[in-house]
Order: sequence, then C-alpha cells, then structure tokens
Amino acid sequence: MGFLDQLKARLGPAREKVSGLARQHGDRIDHGLDKAARVVDRKTGGKYSDRIESGTGRAKRALDRIAHRDDGGPPPTPPAPPAP
Repeated sequence: MGFLDQLKARLGPAREKVSGLARQHGDRIDHGLDKAARVVDRKTGGKYSDRIESGTGRAKRALDRIAHRDDGGPPPTPPAPPAP
C-alpha cells in the first residue's frame, strides 16, 4: 500500500465526521460565513465587497459539496485535460 493510500485510509473517518457535522450544522456555518463577510466588508470600507462576496459564495459551495457528498462511492474525478 502506497503512502497516499495509507493517508486516505487514515483520513477517511475524519472526512465522514466532517461531512456529518457539515450536514448537521450547515445553517450555523452559513450564518457564520455571512457574519464574518459583513464584518470584513465593514472593516475594509466596502473596498473589497466583490471579492468578499465571491469568497463567501465559494466557501458556501464547498460546504454544500462536503455536506451532500455520497458516502457510498469514491469522490468524483476531475475532467481529463484536452489532448494536445
């Protein structure tokens, strides 16, 4: 068994626990992300509003992927690069 296989095997239970917590507390996490975004936006005077909004959206999408991942199968594979 290679190093990466061993690492994946050891991190499997942690991934499942994080996924369960994300499902259970997703609304609280969303609220916390929104609150943090508002504070940062206020502190920066609205100068980076578009970037803050973009980052918050990305974090929420990542949370959704973690929370709604099928536990039965392997994670989806990324698309193959185009042929030269």
